[in-house]
Amino acid sequence: MNEREAGFVEVFQTFLEEVVQAQRRAAPQDESALVPLLEEHLGEDPRRLPVVSEDVPPHLFVDLDVALTEVHERADGRLLGIGGGEQRRHHSLSEILDMAGRFGQFPVAAVDYRSVATGPDTTRQAVSFGLRLFTFAGQPVVVLQRAAEPRSGDPSARMEIVTPAAGVARDLIAVVRQVMLERSVLRGQVLSLGGSSYEPGIGGITFHRRPSLGRADIVLPAGVLERVHRHIAGVARHRDRLRAAGQHLKRGMLLHGPPGTGKTHTVRFLLGALPELTVILLAGPSIEFVSEAAQLARALQPALVVLEDCDLVAESRDHFAGAQPLLFAVLEALDGLSDDADVAFLLTTNRVDVLEPALAQRPGRVDLAVEVPLPDEPARRRLIALYARELPFTGPALDRAATRAAGTTASFAKELVRRAVLIAADAGRDTADADLDQALDEMLSEAQAITRSLLGSPDLE
Repeated sequence: MNEREAGFVEVFQTFLEEVVQAQRRAAPQDESALVPLLEEHLGEDPRRLPVVSEDVPPHLFVDLDVALTEVHERADGRLLGIGGGEQRRHHSLSEILDMAGRFGQFPVAAVDYRSVATGPDTTRQAVSFGLRLFTFAGQPVVVLQRAAEPRSGDPSARMEIVTPAAGVARDLIAVVRQVMLERSVLRGQVLSLGGSSYEPGIGGITFHRRPSLGRADIVLPAGVLERVHRHIAGVARHRDRLRAAGQHLKRGMLLHGPPGTGKTHTVRFLLGALPELTVILLAGPSIEFVSEAAQLARALQPALVVLEDCDLVAESRDHFAGAQPLLFAVLEALDGLSDDADVAFLLTTNRVDVLEPALAQRPGRVDLAVEVPLPDEPARRRLIALYARELPFTGPALDRAATRAAGTTASFAKELVRRAVLIAADAGRDTADADLDQALDEMLSEAQAITRSLLGSPDLE
């Protein structure tokens, strides 16, 4: 096509568009037409106005909905949907407006909602694709709110803002961000972070019920639980006095000891005893989100980040050659928070001997290490009695079991009682002292067989 022909095509296309627009103006206004409705609200053709976008991580989408709803309702605004099926989700707001004006696509329709968790037992119907029409700072505003669609290659939630007044979109974004922080449904919750099947990063958040363990449910050496509680809760309680004295609030604590001694149980007690703290739990693969967890904790402080079995990612660099990016992410998260951030990191490990020295021996990362040892004989008796609850074991039976179970853990005591009940149930009678003795015989014999096998000794009949 030469230059003359190309010019003719361009002029003819413009002519056709003007004819179509003239026909639309002459025809009765379609109440479902999107562009005229927005033009009436904005006072200008929305297609000639800039669109300002703001992305929001998908796990904060519900906070975006809460904030926009509050700002929207202050101005007694309107909420509209956009038709067009899944195709509309593949287009930006400016593209939707252009196609709606030129070809009549994407008419006004019902609003799309999505059920989103706001707690372990609560949900919210959040706008997943809809237009909010309201005034902000005395100026008309249109906001397209959309949820993330990772399957379609859109990993972030987003708000897209159209307004004829300069600077209003920027100010609106700042207000929405502030309301998101103040009204966050994550604040005061116990959370764990999950990955996405489609994109790197956090795919969602799981809410957990806050445990309700009492002091009597925890069996530890004298003073241990008090030290742990003071280090985590005492700083939060006296934050103003510490700040006034120029002392830092950020703190780290390490709980270490053999498996099954009660480290996780101690963490669960803290979660129930400190309802004012936002808690972010990281274990297994989710530890890769430690940087995001630190950011959330800083925003939602006072907060506690729990890294269980941190030795899995933070073993001493002397043991392995090459890069360890996850270890560095943990260290950077601990270092990256300012000293006045009311955030605590609580780490647990079964293998303190191989834990990275840079993690365990530097104040500001870990400034308190507490051992949760194997229970001594009085502690074993208390544990067996605790798990036995209302079972009719006599004092001598409990004493006998505690003495014989030397070197065992709290988990052993729990399983011991469960097995005694099972033995009685199989025999069709109530649980008695003899069942506790038999259960202990079986478990000690099994433990010895496993030990002999691990040491390479045959288990002789």
